[in-house]
Amino acid sequence: MTVQDALQFIQILTSIALIVVIILQAQGQGLGGLFGGGDSMGITKTRRGLERTLFQITVGLAVAFLANAIIQLLIQQI
Repeated sequence: MTVQDALQFIQILTSIALIVVIILQAQGQGLGGLFGGGDSMGITKTRRGLERTLFQITVGLAVAFLANAIIQLLIQQI
């Protein structure tokens, strides 16, 4: 297994985890929240508890996904 294979495997796992966490976040808002809709009517609320944790996990996974993609591009150029 080469480094590129390992990075591709990590990219796949990260993307699947990111999809799952985003769906879990949208589940609390109903199906409309998944596609940008929802019933918020412009009202913002503070994230607490599980919602905040899911948000932080989403941000972390997104950063890991982007960093892994950049590393893959840099390795391909070598």
